[in-house]
Amino acid sequence: MSEQALAVLKEQAKQRVADEQTRLEELNRWMYENPELAYQEHRSSQRIAQVLEGYGFSVEYPAYGLETAFAARAGTEGPELIICCEYDALPDVGHACGHNIIASAAVGAGLALRPLVESLGFRLTVLGTPAEEAYGGKVDLINAQAFSGASAAMMIHPSPRDVVDAPFLAITQLDVTYHGKEAHASAYPHRGLNALDAFVQAYVNISTLRQHILSTDKIHGIITEGGQAPNIVPALTRSKWYVRSLEFERLEALKGRVVSCFEAAALATGCRVEIETLGHGYTQLISNPLLTELYAANSESLGRPLGRGADLSPSEAGSTDMGNVSLQVPSIHPMLSLNCAPVGNHQPGFTRQTITAEGHRAIFDGAVGMAWTVIDVAAKDLWDQL
Repeated sequence: MSEQALAVLKEQAKQRVADEQTRLEELNRWMYENPELAYQEHRSSQRIAQVLEGYGFSVEYPAYGLETAFAARAGTEGPELIICCEYDALPDVGHACGHNIIASAAVGAGLALRPLVESLGFRLTVLGTPAEEAYGGKVDLINAQAFSGASAAMMIHPSPRDVVDAPFLAITQLDVTYHGKEAHASAYPHRGLNALDAFVQAYVNISTLRQHILSTDKIHGIITEGGQAPNIVPALTRSKWYVRSLEFERLEALKGRVVSCFEAAALATGCRVEIETLGHGYTQLISNPLLTELYAANSESLGRPLGRGADLSPSEAGSTDMGNVSLQVPSIHPMLSLNCAPVGNHQPGFTRQTITAEGHRAIFDGAVGMAWTVIDVAAKDLWDQL
């Protein structure tokens, strides 16, 4: 295909997104106003699936054994390209990670590409991937073969800065419960075993460990249950912890040291500890070099030049189950700035920023950037080079 013909296809795709931008912004706003937590995204997943069906996709909903997953498909032959669509929110702060933008941009890319699947000879799937914030819905989808045979996968993510190949850390999530024994806290404290003391000792142990780990190792937790009344020795405490590291292999070693901290606190206080892994572990993310270069060039053409992950410190990174996908199929996960620094992800100010003009621009740029990148791969038949 000539460069002129390629430019025409890209301009047509861009125009399709522009024509539907108002509708994409409405979807973004609706999700902002109706946040749903991991695996509870019933209204969000249904609404997005219905929008995609209205754009001519063949929609399977629910899909792959998950109540809030969907697969919107177009095309009958050729390599399969998957656009991942996230839509779960966070407790209290709602869409403070911008999954409303992620979903709206995924829909935008899908509607831009759907008319091209037959002429360019590829299959397109917009895949609804629940529970990224907590349990790892994409890992469930990997296990259900949703990515089996796919040639590439992509998504965009809002951020305080523009980065095409940002680093992401591997992560595991732990639920820690201490069991003690009730007693009157004043009259008979010697008859009790204080589960709150066990948690406090574990927290001190973790804080001590933090002094002697790598800058890319992260350990953070919250207490979710700490007792019922000050005059009762607490017999039960619960807490949730995230443990992260640069690579999954390093994470496994770090997790062992963290578990030792929990076990030592139980030994010191006479309590019994239960440690449960929540959801799936996430791996580090590997950005595909060719998709990275194509997306970066297309984004620059849209007036949004992107920084490179090599220029960033991994110690400032988060985690995503898109990392697990990237180890299965060639993938990218560009970060698009909402120009709100120092406000960042998981803050209330970031939630509000998703429905501003900057949020709307991220939807448009993300949708067009993904569509143009797919057009480059399909029109130039670069599938085997990914």
